[in-house]
Amino acid sequence: MTFDVIVIGSGQAGVPLANRLAGLGKRVLLAERADLGGTCVNTGCTPTKTMIASARAAHVARTAGRLGVRAGQVDVDLAAVVDRKDAIVRRWREGVSKRLQVDGLTVVRAQARFVGERQVEVGGEVHGAEIVVINVGARPLEPPIDGLAQVPWLDNATVIQLRELPAHLLVIGGGYIGCEFGQMFRRFGSRVTIVDQVGHLMSREDPEISSALEDVFRAEEIALELGTRTARVEGRAGEIALTLGNGKKLRGSHLLVAVGRRPNTDDLGCEKAGIALDQKGFVAADGQYRTSAKGVYAVGDVLGGPQFTHTSWDDHRLLFDILLGRSRRSRFDRFIPYTAFTDPQVAGVGLTEKEARERGVPFESASMPFGDIARAVEVDETAGQMKVLVDPKTERVVGAALVGAEAGELVHVFVALMQAGASARAIVDAEFVHPTFAEGVQSLVMKLDRFSLR
Repeated sequence: MTFDVIVIGSGQAGVPLANRLAGLGKRVLLAERADLGGTCVNTGCTPTKTMIASARAAHVARTAGRLGVRAGQVDVDLAAVVDRKDAIVRRWREGVSKRLQVDGLTVVRAQARFVGERQVEVGGEVHGAEIVVINVGARPLEPPIDGLAQVPWLDNATVIQLRELPAHLLVIGGGYIGCEFGQMFRRFGSRVTIVDQVGHLMSREDPEISSALEDVFRAEEIALELGTRTARVEGRAGEIALTLGNGKKLRGSHLLVAVGRRPNTDDLGCEKAGIALDQKGFVAADGQYRTSAKGVYAVGDVLGGPQFTHTSWDDHRLLFDILLGRSRRSRFDRFIPYTAFTDPQVAGVGLTEKEARERGVPFESASMPFGDIARAVEVDETAGQMKVLVDPKTERVVGAALVGAEAGELVHVFVALMQAGASARAIVDAEFVHPTFAEGVQSLVMKLDRFSLR
């Protein structure tokens, strides 16, 4: 059967793109081999942030004494936490299903594979289309660690299915996933040790940003083994042992591996359609999402760029306009913000100081402890650090990084400013509400000599 468009994968780019194209009268086929909604709804944002909310509630209750509130014993019912998470996941998944019930859109729940030029086999039938969009996403990477394949290790999808609390969770990987889960299970009551071969957590960040988070983790008695690799894994369920590159041995009850993700292109048949992949298996595409095969586009995590839900959703928006001939804007011409939902949150947009120096980008910088914000003192959320880089000629923001309460909300002040191409002076001249966390963003920018009121 011939369609106008075939979309492979129901992630955060595929669903809205298929829905909107069908709304224009296009005949669209959407193929999905697993649960509707992709990583975000099923094993990513929705379930993890739901469980993190439970972990924070437990932490706030335990530490309420700092605010003069005496709380009793705090017990975490992990099974109840998981049940709540599952209910919310079902709700979002059902919402995706309803969104796909539109005229002109055919949904087939089966594996899709290319069998030729813009020819896709789905559920035993071959379909063709003028346009094919790949939105197959990525999955956890299994690193080549000696002995890992012989032990029962967890990834981001399986760890959220645990209904009994790990006695001691060992985490390999100090990035977003490792940090979020490590802190979450510590607050649930597990002992936690995070191992990373790099010298800092979230190593993309400048050292002062990473260090601020590390201080919080250590204060919560999360053990950190940084700057050393995991050389060997051995053991069995309930008894896992790690041998580190420095010779140290760790023992725990459970092992979470969070060292990156690999694309779901292994069984996609890209070679039969002339679709080029990079060395890691990600689809190679230009600024307009075009692959090496005519009429075939790729969006979302399978591109290998920043693997964020909001980036995938934005991919759909840009590609939709490109397909309609309304725009030729490049996917590389945008500012991509990010947030790690640790507590405090870590957020940023644009370049770090290290990246700016490496690229020869001129900048002036200012930093400020989060504890200098009046609101932070009042609610006793003083942990963290803020940093901004500004172009000395244009006064435009080059980059910003925040560690602190609601950093994921605060970063959007900089996102909007950067997207508008406006001067950071706009933050100085604006009237910010007191007392708010956002007021601290203004104070940060005013630490730059050019914006100082002294």
